[in-house]
Amino acid sequence: MIRLVRMMDERPIIGVTAGDPAGVGPEIVARAMADRGLHQKARLLVLGTASIMAEAVRLVGVDLALHPVQHAKDGAFSAGTMDILDLAGAEAKGLQPGVIQGPAGRAAFQYVRSAIEMAMSGEIDAIATAPINKESLRAGEVPYLDHTEMLAKLTGSPSPMTLFVLDNLRIFFLTRHVPLAEACRQVTRAGVLEALQRSDAELRRLGIQQPRIAVAGLNPHAGDGGLFGAEDGEQIAPAVADARALGLDAYGPIPADSVFFMNRRGRYDAVLALYHDQGHIAAKTVDFERTISVTVGLPFVRTSVDHGTAFDIAWKGTASSIGMEEAIAVAARFSPLYRRA
Repeated sequence: MIRLVRMMDERPIIGVTAGDPAGVGPEIVARAMADRGLHQKARLLVLGTASIMAEAVRLVGVDLALHPVQHAKDGAFSAGTMDILDLAGAEAKGLQPGVIQGPAGRAAFQYVRSAIEMAMSGEIDAIATAPINKESLRAGEVPYLDHTEMLAKLTGSPSPMTLFVLDNLRIFFLTRHVPLAEACRQVTRAGVLEALQRSDAELRRLGIQQPRIAVAGLNPHAGDGGLFGAEDGEQIAPAVADARALGLDAYGPIPADSVFFMNRRGRYDAVLALYHDQGHIAAKTVDFERTISVTVGLPFVRTSVDHGTAFDIAWKGTASSIGMEEAIAVAARFSPLYRRA
């Protein structure tokens, strides 16, 4: 009877990586795993180190029984239980909370790498990640800068994009982790057109049949007819015209101080932000904790909290798990759409 119930279970299996073990990742994952509502939406498998997760459960005071498994199919997948794939045991010894250190970077990478392998094989349906630390990755000689680079290289996806989701606010990014001066140089007609085409395709994949996409202006007032810079008129506007000629419902450039508000009010389905902080500030000012990062352009859904390892409060039991819970919920909502794509 139990086997029959499991075979009929339609909930997606979400791999939840524990993040940098010296940061807030383990405690926010522990709190999220105690949320009974999340277990109704998905089958949850933690990828982390059992001893660290057991300590995190004690720290935050939640009632969870750890259930180590070797394969996702062995999970109990029920409220009150943390199914966990126990990894990186050796790396966990002697970790210092709240400190950049190579062993923590290597452990965090092992969690993510294992999750990617399971998603690529179809053992899990999606990944929700707790935060990792770039300096710890570098100290651990991990050959990747961040989550996005790991996902791109280990899945063979040449150019994944970042999509922020916060209720009906959706923000794509033309550029990410580059200096602002370099981001401005990358605002080209060809680059904006490609980003619009890819954004349109991803929105359709997520169930929006005729996406309306606005491009944020680069300069104040979107250049104000060339008074405050030429890029908006010489690069962005022609790219939007090219996109419309191809049948995309694209708009812009629209001044960045207005376009995100318009998206929230429903005039557009998404905004293409041109650089990291342009989109981050817009979303995080609305709701820092519930802003979720979705990596699109992969063979599966990957979501993440949009905050860092918070070393200053790590292992003090005070970190909020709202972002982690939202990341898991968004992964559960989007993963069936990817399976049908």
